[in-house]
Amino acid sequence: MKSQTTSPAGVPLLEDDQMHSARVFAGYQHATWELHHIPWDAFRADLVLPEHIVFAKGAIVGESNVVAATHGLLNEFAMDYDFSQFACIWGYQEIQHHLAFQIWLQLAGHSIAFGTTASMREAYPPGVTRAATLATNVICEVLATHAYRSVARSMHEPVLAAILKKASGDEARHAREFVHYTAQQLAERPEERASVLETLYIYMGTTRDMYRHPVSRFKGNLPELENHETIDEMFAYFAKVDVSGSEWAKCCEQLFKYFSTLTGYKLTKMSDVRRAIATEESGTEKASV
Repeated sequence: MKSQTTSPAGVPLLEDDQMHSARVFAGYQHATWELHHIPWDAFRADLVLPEHIVFAKGAIVGESNVVAATHGLLNEFAMDYDFSQFACIWGYQEIQHHLAFQIWLQLAGHSIAFGTTASMREAYPPGVTRAATLATNVICEVLATHAYRSVARSMHEPVLAAILKKASGDEARHAREFVHYTAQQLAERPEERASVLETLYIYMGTTRDMYRHPVSRFKGNLPELENHETIDEMFAYFAKVDVSGSEWAKCCEQLFKYFSTLTGYKLTKMSDVRRAIATEESGTEKASV
């Protein structure tokens, strides 16, 4: 009899090569956390700084985008059950981030009006290609991973630090799965490779956009967010605590590694990305990783 593969928690895994999301689900159940795992009773009001409030509000606005993003992914990948199932799992975890930050903000004596978070509900239009949509999410998750990790290291208020550490781990796992699905999409449609390279360049290709998140490009100018903290303020605080720029450098390094693996080009700096895009446009043979 064939031995049954199990998850780290000892749960038998569904053996279906077309259901990668089932393995993700099992793995996430072992690695994930719930709101009751946060040490809420350890909250220290005396350690909350004004900039922490601004950061939390920006994080809440950014994370509240999850409903629109999940809606968009389910629409764009309506033909793909496996990825759609992953999108639901991902969305659930992102909602938890949003609610955890909301609860912390409430403990700190502040709040965000419902209309502000509700303004993020409008769904995104489909991407240029499905691979480009997935690649955008890779970037989003990697940026969030490093932002949360960096701020957590600098955070003295224990509850917010705990939330950030938990959320950072989630975002890193999400990034890996979006890489998996991007690779799967490119295997089926290699002609979408150029759009993946272009996505990396659009969001990461200019120095003026350091410490900036793709959500800001799409929804930073919503009328409901005028004079309100947004994800830009969250990343501005990331830039403030990342004094040496070392975490940003790690973030970029991770993205170059992921996109090198996805596209087959050796990418270590943005000039490599520009050359790769030019190669794709010219139709000449690419240099392999």
